[in-house]
Amino acid sequence: MLDHPLPDWRAVTLMADPAVTAIPVVDSGASLVDTAGVVAFTGETTEARHLRQPVLDRLADAAAALPRDLVLALNEGWRPPALQRHYFERYAARLRTERPGATEAEVHRLASRFVSPPEVAPHTAGAAVDVLLLTPEGEVLDVGCPLDASPEDSAGRCYTDHPDVVGEPLALRRELVRAMSGAGLVNYPTEWWHWSWGDRYWAHVTRASHAVLGPASP
Repeated sequence: MLDHPLPDWRAVTLMADPAVTAIPVVDSGASLVDTAGVVAFTGETTEARHLRQPVLDRLADAAAALPRDLVLALNEGWRPPALQRHYFERYAARLRTERPGATEAEVHRLASRFVSPPEVAPHTAGAAVDVLLLTPEGEVLDVGCPLDASPEDSAGRCYTDHPDVVGEPLALRRELVRAMSGAGLVNYPTEWWHWSWGDRYWAHVTRASHAVLGPASP
């Protein structure tokens, strides 16, 4: 158990919360497509280059809305369910070691700050994107902490609104938020790099009656 109230910047709805997990999914059937040639890609696998078409359309709109000296790059889109489970279980195991007094329910909820529980993960639906900002020459820009830095490893600076992120990194985050939000994507507030459309978290934020993108496969 946390022994003090959460500061405002951490008082967010998490993926594991019932407000998200209880939302139904009515899949639209939108195609899972390759993003090659549409947006920059910095990931490692061709699987990660895939997104549902409506998500790719919005990501392209966001990329076009950035100033000319900023390039939006997709680092990871679709993720195989087995890999999602592996990531979640690995992080949960770390939390059990670091927080020996935590219950399994607490570990599950805390793990969802950084890795979505497999049963609700938007990456497995092709509904989520992990993104970076680059220079036109391809250099990764500093936005306060590296992509995929956990709350523990980043001292919380992975949270989009962390108060310790100031100066140029904060200005870059604001540009990213402006472009991505303007394109209709929603941010997971514990990860500045994670945005989605059509999944349960998107439905929660936008107050939609249901998600429109569920688990998908290539």
